[in-house]
Amino acid sequence: MKSLIIPFIFSFLPAVTSAEITSSQGDLVVTPVVQDLDRPWGFDFLPKGGVILTENGGTFLLSIGQAEVRVNGPRDIRVQGQGGLLDVMVPRDFERSGQIYFTYSTRVSGGTGAALGRADLDVTVGTLINFQRLYAVKRGTRTGRHFGSRLIEGNDGKIYMTVGDHGDRPSAQDTEVEHGSILRLNRDGTIPADNPLPNNAIYSFGHRNPQGLTMDARGWIVGIEHGPAGGDEVNVVQKGKNFGWPMISYGTHYSGAKVGRGTQQSGMEQPAQYWDPSIAPSGAMVYSGKMFPTWKDHIFTGSLKFGFINVSSPLPKPKDVETLKSRETQRVRDVDEAPDGSIWFLNEPDGVLYRISH
Repeated sequence: MKSLIIPFIFSFLPAVTSAEITSSQGDLVVTPVVQDLDRPWGFDFLPKGGVILTENGGTFLLSIGQAEVRVNGPRDIRVQGQGGLLDVMVPRDFERSGQIYFTYSTRVSGGTGAALGRADLDVTVGTLINFQRLYAVKRGTRTGRHFGSRLIEGNDGKIYMTVGDHGDRPSAQDTEVEHGSILRLNRDGTIPADNPLPNNAIYSFGHRNPQGLTMDARGWIVGIEHGPAGGDEVNVVQKGKNFGWPMISYGTHYSGAKVGRGTQQSGMEQPAQYWDPSIAPSGAMVYSGKMFPTWKDHIFTGSLKFGFINVSSPLPKPKDVETLKSRETQRVRDVDEAPDGSIWFLNEPDGVLYRISH
């Protein structure tokens, strides 16, 4: 599949004003970097400067210096409910391969399901071509929710992808389908031979709707997921482990009804941290300490509900230490660290990518 290619458009942005956030690191400067985004969902940094972003309706945006270009995504994107074009990831070998990876919702058997795609990116002319669907879940649903869909590249070179329960709670305990799991895939979308389940992409299961995925300096993979009311979780993802949804949870259903069998059960993992009340987490990073040394190894998570960036202490037992909050931190959809150590985040309702620095 090929995209509609739009030539590089040099946009001379209007003058922007900076704001401040009060934090334990002093007053921080918040500067708009990319504006006028339409339902932004994910972003990642390009190795020689610039950023690639996704808009939920199916468009990629490349921003390099003062140049911006929008490129349509693959034709098989299905925008339904919470679905559409979702996360994007630039692998470590991008300068050699020229490839980017992304997630999206698409038509599969039974309805709409999460998928992994790949495309070739030429930053010199601003084009994305040769879209490929590498992997899609076996079965979709008609709910239009809980696609998960964050991406990282592990230290082993594999692609890790979160998949929500697709609104079908019991399926998160069914390892015959990928709902409610974190997948581990080869770069070409095939299943690694050393995965925990034979001929299966599932790496861990029992997740509800993980919209945050990151990795710390030790290579520990951290999944952050929407729970029910009062049950959002931070999990250290482990090979073959069951994280309990919908059998155990520290939250309740939105009706107030008890979830499953309580908070613990043999053979099911406990979260490293949970939030009550729920913060509706989306996007996550473990910070290197490059610009703000005191925050080294802390976990940063966007909140869709309360309009802040949550800061938790380092693993293995993270706890909330502060929140970064200003008018600019409304409904934070994604957060990441730039190569220079500054902290960038997506404000979904305003459609702005911001940078936090000294």
